[in-house]
Amino acid sequence: MTTEVVASMDTVERFRAAVDARDLAGLEDLFTDDVRLYSPVKFTPFEGKAMVMGLFGVLLRTFEDFRYVGEYSGAAQTSAEGVTLPSAVLVFRAAVGGKEIHGIDLLHFEEGGRIKEFTVMVRPRSAVEALGEAVLKGLVAEGLV
Repeated sequence: MTTEVVASMDTVERFRAAVDARDLAGLEDLFTDDVRLYSPVKFTPFEGKAMVMGLFGVLLRTFEDFRYVGEYSGAAQTSAEGVTLPSAVLVFRAAVGGKEIHGIDLLHFEEGGRIKEFTVMVRPRSAVEALGEAVLKGLVAEGLV
């Protein structure tokens, strides 16, 4: 196993533990300064650690009964640079406004194991709409948009 793969596996464990504990401070060291987060409700990514951390603060308050239910690892091409990096897919279930959500988080890791790119995909459409409305409301309340 390469050093990059071992580092990314450690990051996945730390990431899941921080999300499970709703520990925003525990997430901060896991992201690169120039992290990009691709959301299912916004075409352009959220860019930079400050913005992504603000978004995670909103998400941790918005999701109800959030839990990871599966995990896959390997390598995948990033959206921004088009390079192949160690990656993980985390399968989750949650609810927003009473709507059940099925989703995945696709994480790409830089050489040191920190998260460089993060893509969220969710279904069904009604849940995407409920999530978009709730997140926008939270981002406005936090002064992030």
